[in-house]
Amino acid sequence: QVQLVESGGGLVQPGGSLRLSCAASGSIVGIYAMGWYRQTPGKERELVAYITTTGSTNYADSVKGRFTISRDNAKNTVYLQMNSLKPEDTAVYSCSVGPYYSGTYHPRYWGQGTQVTVSS
Repeated sequence: QVQLVESGGGLVQPGGSLRLSCAASGSIVGIYAMGWYRQTPGKERELVAYITTTGSTNYADSVKGRFTISRDNAKNTVYLQMNSLKPEDTAVYSCSVGPYYSGTYHPRYWGQGTQVTVSS
């Protein structure tokens, strides 16, 4: 069993930055990929980004060039650096871990989510 705890959400003005963190309990190094999803009311949860055990990354088109995902294996932690934030980035952001195979990320465990609000 893996437990995930996110932090770093909050209110930021358009054009600002935030960094989300997600710490995983239990050893996941070399086993699981890690990712971030987001969801707004009335919409399906969407993948924001993921990073594999080898460091390969993948981003949603809507955040490419603005968001950066990274992981610290020594700390079992994944980060999401969000720059040039837009009001449409407002959502509950959840981290996840899970296996990566057949060219696809398969989230298995989820954090509780953290609210990000981009507004002036």
